[in-house]
Amino acid sequence: MEKILFTSESVAPGHPDKICDRIADEILDSAISQDKESRVACEVLVTKNTVIIAGEITSRAVIDFDNITKNVLKDIGYDNPNIGTDYHTVKIINLVNKQSDNISMGIKKEKIEDTGAGDQGIMFGYASNESEGYMPLAISIAHKLVRIATKLRKEGKFVGARPDMKSQVTIDYTDKNNIRVDTILMSCSHEPNVDLDKFKKYIHDEIMVNVVKSFNLNTDFTYYINPTGRFVICGPTGDTGLTGRKIIVDTYGGTAEHGGGSFSGKDPTKVDRSGAYMARYIAKNLVAAGVCDRIQVQLAFGIGISHPLSIGIKTFHTCKYSDELILNIIKKVFDCRPGMIIKNFNLTNPSFKYSQLSNYGHFGRPDLNLPWEKLDKVDEIKKMLHSI
Repeated sequence: MEKILFTSESVAPGHPDKICDRIADEILDSAISQDKESRVACEVLVTKNTVIIAGEITSRAVIDFDNITKNVLKDIGYDNPNIGTDYHTVKIINLVNKQSDNISMGIKKEKIEDTGAGDQGIMFGYASNESEGYMPLAISIAHKLVRIATKLRKEGKFVGARPDMKSQVTIDYTDKNNIRVDTILMSCSHEPNVDLDKFKKYIHDEIMVNVVKSFNLNTDFTYYINPTGRFVICGPTGDTGLTGRKIIVDTYGGTAEHGGGSFSGKDPTKVDRSGAYMARYIAKNLVAAGVCDRIQVQLAFGIGISHPLSIGIKTFHTCKYSDELILNIIKKVFDCRPGMIIKNFNLTNPSFKYSQLSNYGHFGRPDLNLPWEKLDKVDEIKKMLHSI
């Protein structure tokens, strides 16, 4: 009998792509903290010991690009010339321009509810009742693996580890009444002189097993650790990084579709970001209200247009109600205009830090009190269902 398997991956803050996401979001935070009307579309590239910052930023803020970049590298752990990327000596190239006036004229309106979308595009949100956080299991476990590994490294307990790490988790759904972890793969960079046997044993015993136990799942899974044998050449020395190249890691681990737009470095008028947050909010509240076991919500926007051009749903044959009814509930309960998404989620609050989202995903985060993760529409949805 063939197993029914599904796999998701995650990466640690030291992964080159995630370094870029973090720098871009730190720049965004700096801009919004000084000027909440900042328009930011920041892109970052890192290779070896060079960071290139580009994109379009229009803001009254004074942004210290060099200091932000160096502090990010220092905090992640790139503070040693032996790794190849070192915040002390990193070369920073700034190629940032201002946002096009042709774009800004379509966004800014007198009334916030009339605010137009910063671009066209399609965004997806997803929720499932298979986990406590209404997230798919594979990506939830994968995130926790690298989060715990990074925490232990920073505490000095994960001896010999370097910042660049990846995880991959395969879930066995063959028996729906006995969902199991089938395989876990972790690749963790390390110092050249580390005892590899002890290093791998620590990863299995202290990270893999403990994380899987926290989900009340089986610990007799197949596992692989650093399958190539060594992982000394790491981070930007071994792999060029770019913003927005881990969009599946940032969302649902491949369980749901993705419109293609990335999140990091973008202010909330960019519906790639705020629209995806809204779609997740809708999906999570619908599942929590018992409308269905799984749902994917699609929102489509047009540049400069305040209302979404379309709303679509997919319930994977887990719903007792018609699509027409669900769409009617969405339109009555949720305001999907970009300006109202920004207002209701308080996305230009200077104290909100987008950089906290640049690692471990933007959804289902038990460590953060995110506005789009709230279940404050459940009762209203239930009332509408009961009135049928």
